[in-house]
Amino acid sequence: MKRKLLYLLGYTIPSLTLYSLLSEGLFTYTALIGTFFVLPIIEVILSTDKNNLKADEEESFLKSSYFDFLVYSMVPLQIFLVILFCHRINSHHYETYELIGLISALGISCGVIGINVAHELGHRVKRYEQIMAKILLSTSLYSHFFVEHNKGHHRHVSTPLDPASAQLGDNLYSFWPKSVWGSFISALKFERRKKWYKNEVVIWKIIELSIILIIAYIFGPVVSLYFIAAAVFGFLLLETINYIEHYGLRRKKLENGRFERVTPLHSWNSDHLISRFVLFDLSRHSDHHANPSRKYQVLRTFDESPQLPSGYPSMVLLALVPFLWFKKMDKLVLEINNSKG
Repeated sequence: MKRKLLYLLGYTIPSLTLYSLLSEGLFTYTALIGTFFVLPIIEVILSTDKNNLKADEEESFLKSSYFDFLVYSMVPLQIFLVILFCHRINSHHYETYELIGLISALGISCGVIGINVAHELGHRVKRYEQIMAKILLSTSLYSHFFVEHNKGHHRHVSTPLDPASAQLGDNLYSFWPKSVWGSFISALKFERRKKWYKNEVVIWKIIELSIILIIAYIFGPVVSLYFIAAAVFGFLLLETINYIEHYGLRRKKLENGRFERVTPLHSWNSDHLISRFVLFDLSRHSDHHANPSRKYQVLRTFDESPQLPSGYPSMVLLALVPFLWFKKMDKLVLEINNSKG
């Protein structure tokens, strides 16, 4: 029961975002400060949770509609936050520093709800869940992620073929354009043989353009530009997570020219409590890549998985300072690579 309740922490980010959007002055930075200052401190204080569910508990969790409700509820929440963001900016006069706070707040929501929750739903087999995933992704103007992540990233992860897998020595700022552009081009290639009205990338890019035009029509063109800025913040946050999740890890190339199968060794794992429950167990990434169809509530941790030294909020801050990132992470990568021979 306690573990089930901990997943209510998934409402932390939308709550912080809501507070920021309803605030003025420095309080517009509540989401930014809460996510990247308060949460990392709490995560340092709390211990990690390396417990896996027992077989009967796992079966119970999979049957429970509670876990589906949590992620389903994020769809109307995210849409509401986007509309509220546009309304507040259109109806209030904000100073430049306040606008930056509001953009960062919605941007965090776009990255965490708009993409992370969409990532979970995008792996589901039910069509309505996949549609919900695409709706969420469209709020971050990143709908092509659905195609590339499922058809490309999971196939090519931790190889040079995957633009979203950072190589040893890549800094975050050079990784961003490589992953953003490479993932978009990859998604286009997967859909290139389809007619435009069946092409997932084309259809959802038209929908995204329509969203921008609707916002411009209702709230004004300037507000639509602020929305675009928040969406960019969101997908750069996602790409920062990609950078963290696979940095330096590589699958061996076999004699037949193929790469070894994906195992829990090929993704960084984090059992830190805040990362786990605020992000719907995204941080148990090793099991996710080894078993992409497993729902978030039953993801496991493995002793052999590479372990991040801290949770995701702290690792994002570390990645923003390349020389500190390299100093901390390169040694860990080399130790892992040497242990694999």
